[in-house]
Amino acid sequence: MKSNLLMNFTVDKENNTVNVKREFNASLANVWSAWTEAEILDKWWAPAPWKSRTKSMDFKEGGRRLYTMVGPEGEEHWALADYTSIHPKTNVKWLDAFCDSQGNLNDEFPRSDWDVSFSEKEGSTFVDVVIKHEKLSDLEMIIEMGFKEGFTIAMEGLDAVFAGEKK
Repeated sequence: MKSNLLMNFTVDKENNTVNVKREFNASLANVWSAWTEAEILDKWWAPAPWKSRTKSMDFKEGGRRLYTMVGPEGEEHWALADYTSIHPKTNVKWLDAFCDSQGNLNDEFPRSDWDVSFSEKEGSTFVDVVIKHEKLSDLEMIIEMGFKEGFTIAMEGLDAVFAGEKK
């Protein structure tokens, strides 16, 4: 089992994007499932010690995932993903936003456009994530909120999910 999995995180201020390339020691089918099935997403999507809890998920073009991240003190931060494009086991796109528990957008925070591609090579699965923001100030706000650190912890949580499945 590889322990030195690739994790590249870059911020492109010229194009208002975050780019993440991450390698997983798991099959393409398992990685796809981990990104597209609520019961698996809830095991890793929030950075520990936070937990992800899906309220509803309709994984189809035009569908939506409504979920909350629950903190150690029980605090909740709601978010949603509106799925705009799905190509099984190769690519999924969605619009991401903070919202309330009913899915009403929180206009105080920017919406982001996620483009997530999946590929398999030499026994590893690679996930390429491009997160586009409308304005540079939106990108900077998310980075200042600790997105890089939180997303890195979440990716490590996904590694743990895959390690547990191999037992």
